[in-house]
Amino acid sequence: MTEAQDPPVQRTAIVTGSGRGIGAAIAARLAADGHRVGVIDLREEDTAATVEAINNSGGKAVGVGADVADAGAVETAVARIADELGAPTILVNNAGILRDNLLFKMSDSDWDAVMGVHLRGAFLMSRAVQAHQVQEKWGRIVNLSSTSALGNRGQANYAAAKAGLQGFTKTLAIELGRYNVTVNAIAPGFIETDMTRATAERVGVPFDDFVKHAVAEIPVGRAGTPADIAAAASFFIREEASFVSGQVLYVAGGPRA
Repeated sequence: MTEAQDPPVQRTAIVTGSGRGIGAAIAARLAADGHRVGVIDLREEDTAATVEAINNSGGKAVGVGADVADAGAVETAVARIADELGAPTILVNNAGILRDNLLFKMSDSDWDAVMGVHLRGAFLMSRAVQAHQVQEKWGRIVNLSSTSALGNRGQANYAAAKAGLQGFTKTLAIELGRYNVTVNAIAPGFIETDMTRATAERVGVPFDDFVKHAVAEIPVGRAGTPADIAAAASFFIREEASFVSGQVLYVAGGPRA
């Protein structure tokens, strides 16, 4: 006979950019794991489908519209989620945008917008949520990096931001570890989402051909799905992963770093 285990502790999680795609999958997975979920996207109406799916499945979620690059909006969003769901001690910094172009064609606004959402957004969200984590003496932060951090043609802004998130992750792991807060990053490879579909459209390639070309370079022989990333996030957030911090996990169907 095995000794009965206590049920997992229900906590409040925030997932940014969770109106669709990878963020929505992570939000749904954390809800299935028993957590309450604050669903943040740029506009509150963009969160409706994710919130409805979680609540209809017996979970508890609220949707909040916020620009994660706006300090005031972030503070307001985190405070609202804390009021409605309880102190948020889990944060997944997933919000992201693309403004791809070759360096000589890339505008100042292309650079600034990507840095604003990915890096400034992760900084502002982490700063706001860590106050709750430190008070509760428990926390998890998961940052979404990318295999593009290793370099990718036409993505100087995105690659720099995703590489920056890895350094950000390792530094927060050092600073927050004493408060029982772990900080890790996930670097997805090719994942079939609306964002990758938009990339295919931008380069003028049919999406099926775009996927086929990508899969040819993936050792496991398939494209990734949002659920693959959600599973990795779920692992980092578990109590069993409390000795894992400052790590970057490449979820790419093969070795990438």
